[in-house]
Amino acid sequence: MSDLVRALQHTEWSFFTLNITSSYQSWGLGHLDRDTDEIARCLRYIKEYKTTKFGDGKIVLMGHSTGSQHVMHYLSQPNPHTSHPIFDPELRHMKRPAVDGAIMQAPVSDREAMLLVLEGGIGHNSPSKCRAVYEKMLSMAKEAARHDQTYDDLLPLSLTSQIYPANTPISARRFLSLVSPDSPHMPSEDDLFSSDLPDEQLAKTFGMIQERGLLRNKLMVLYSGADQSVPDWVDKPKLLSRWRRAVDHDGKAQIWDEKHTTIIPNASHALSNDDQAEPRRILVEKVKGFLGV
Repeated sequence: MSDLVRALQHTEWSFFTLNITSSYQSWGLGHLDRDTDEIARCLRYIKEYKTTKFGDGKIVLMGHSTGSQHVMHYLSQPNPHTSHPIFDPELRHMKRPAVDGAIMQAPVSDREAMLLVLEGGIGHNSPSKCRAVYEKMLSMAKEAARHDQTYDDLLPLSLTSQIYPANTPISARRFLSLVSPDSPHMPSEDDLFSSDLPDEQLAKTFGMIQERGLLRNKLMVLYSGADQSVPDWVDKPKLLSRWRRAVDHDGKAQIWDEKHTTIIPNASHALSNDDQAEPRRILVEKVKGFLGV
C-alpha cells in the first residue's frame, strides 16, 4: 500500500484504506454480505466527502486476497443483498453504490490453499496431523451449523491454531464457507476462485457483473505468479482466461481489462518481502495504467 500511496501522491487520486468488522485478525468471524455492506457505507462516505471538497470524481475499489472476494461479491450479487441470516440479526442490507473500476489483487482459493496444507503440512505439523485436525474441525463446524441456526459458534483455538495463524478466531460458518467441503459442484459463498469450478458456477459470479450494473468501466486482475497459497497444479493463464470469458460473456461484453490484467512474475501472495521490489514495481505500474495516470 505504501508503494501505491507514493505513486499516487502527485496525482488527483486519493487512497483510502477501509477498516471493516472483519479486518485484520477478525477475518474468520465475518461473512461477505456484512463485509460488502460495510464497504458500501465506506464508499458512500468517501464519495460524499470528496464531492463536497473537489466536485464529482471517480471511485475504484481494490481488494487484496480476501478483499478480492469482497470485490467479486460486491459486483456480482443482488443489490441490495437478499439474504437474511438468522445468526446475524442486526444486519440491514443497504443499496450498494456503483464504482468506476475494480481491481482484484492476489485472488486465491482458500479451499485449494487448504489442500496444500493437507498434502504438505504446515509449520511443525505433518500432513497426517493437519488432516486429523481438519477433519475434527470440519465435523465440529457441520454439527454447530446444524444444531442451532441462531448463533455462529467459534471453533477451538487449540485446533484452528494448528493450521491457521495462531490465536485467530474462526467461526464454524466461516470455516465451512472457506473450505467449501461440497465443492466444486456446490461451492460455498467464499469459494469464488477455485480452478475446478465449472463454467456454470463462474456464470453466477463473474458472469453476473454486467447484469448487476455496479461496475461502470473495467475489472483488472493482478495474479501473483509465485503465490504461496496457489498449488502448482493450477494453470494460472488458463484460469484467468476462463474468468475473462465469464465476465465478458465470450466477447459480448467489454468488462475485463485485457490491457492491464497480468500474472506478476515472481510475485508472492502479499508482495511484502525484501525480494519483492520488482513485483511491487510492476503492480504499481499496472494500477497507474488502469487509473490513467
